Amino acid sequence: MKKFILAAAAVALMSGTAFAGNIGVSMANSDTFLTVLRKGIEKAAADAKQPVQIEIADDDVAKQLSQIQNFIAAKVDAVIVNAVDTSATAPMTKLANDAGIPIVYVNRQPADVDKLGAKGAFVASNEADSGTLEAKAICKLIGGKGDILVMQGDLANQAAVQRTKDIHEVIATDECKGMKIIDEQTASWDPVKAQDLMTNWIAAGKKPAAVIANNDNMALGAIKAMKAAGMSTKDIPVGGIDATQEALASMKAGDLNVTVFQDAAGQGKGAVDTAMKLVKGEKVDAKVYIPFQLVTPANMADYMAKN
Repeated sequence: MKKFILAAAAVALMSGTAFAGNIGVSMANSDTFLTVLRKGIEKAAADAKQPVQIEIADDDVAKQLSQIQNFIAAKVDAVIVNAVDTSATAPMTKLANDAGIPIVYVNRQPADVDKLGAKGAFVASNEADSGTLEAKAICKLIGGKGDILVMQGDLANQAAVQRTKDIHEVIATDECKGMKIIDEQTASWDPVKAQDLMTNWIAAGKKPAAVIANNDNMALGAIKAMKAAGMSTKDIPVGGIDATQEALASMKAGDLNVTVFQDAAGQGKGAVDTAMKLVKGEKVDAKVYIPFQLVTPANMADYMAKN
């Protein structure tokens, strides 16, 4: 079992700095974006002299539930969860509520987000903004008309559903109504699956005016397939979301056209701060949002060191 433990308790005691007790953290996986999020949690905890124990669920719902059960059995003071499956969070929420332990979901919105209770909260960026910023930018690049291919993330994840919904809403607006989705399929956030999907689309004769992906990993996979087929993003813009360092490097190289900065480190800090406040009995917002920001070649330098 993968574990990342910050043993800050001794330091906190020696320095006299108050801390909220131990916080158990369960992360869905260790992909590029979630690694930045995890490091944001670690840094925020270290800065606050707050002990945390971080476990990785390896995209296994049962494993994540077991981790939450173990945290509660160990009598942690709070739990932070980056959900493997946002539709399967109710049992974890119930476990925490029954034990009277605060639970904070981070980055991926749980299906029961409105039922977390006084000791629960959700920290993320508002996904209604992410796909909207991305799709509007692509719309502008292609003059509001043309056939579009959409790469969806894992459909068990609320972010994938919302980001795709955003795209549909944008192309229904007057300025973008000339855009038409000719296919949309999931590549499960994965660059290899995205490359395979784009390769299949190209082989099937799909001729898009643009490709809109729910995240950067898939956008980069699509670009690889396009390059292999002799297609250029100068002619067919590609958009992603997250503004990972790999994505920004691709943008700097002239390949990726659009991404949207999601402040992973900021979400990590927000989750730790919110958990500590809940343990202390302080009131917090049920949803704590860290703003999304559009990134293009014109402003990419401002984001090169952020994720």
